[in-house]
Amino acid sequence: MKISTTEKNGALIVAFEGDVDLEHSPTARKELLAAVSKNSAVIVDLHLVSYIDSSGVACLVESFQTARKNGGTFCLAAVSESALRVLQLARLDKIFTIHTSVDEAIG
Repeated sequence: MKISTTEKNGALIVAFEGDVDLEHSPTARKELLAAVSKNSAVIVDLHLVSYIDSSGVACLVESFQTARKNGGTFCLAAVSESALRVLQLARLDKIFTIHTSVDEAIG
């Protein structure tokens, strides 16, 4: 798994690439929690995620809850088809704000 972080128009964009699974979720969790502690607007770009399991989903949920608790915003953007299926199965597509692209999330 690769993680990159960029800033655009005041939002922190955290992009994941590859598998967000049990092996990589501790790193994903660390990066996401650092992002929500630094910035009030966090966008998670999932367009290059090939697989996400329950541990990866748990990282997203924890970061979402932390952002809300701190008064920030947290959304998902460009979610890959495989990741979206997992979110839909868990009915988290109704909880997260999901944008079709990073630019849409920023706008």
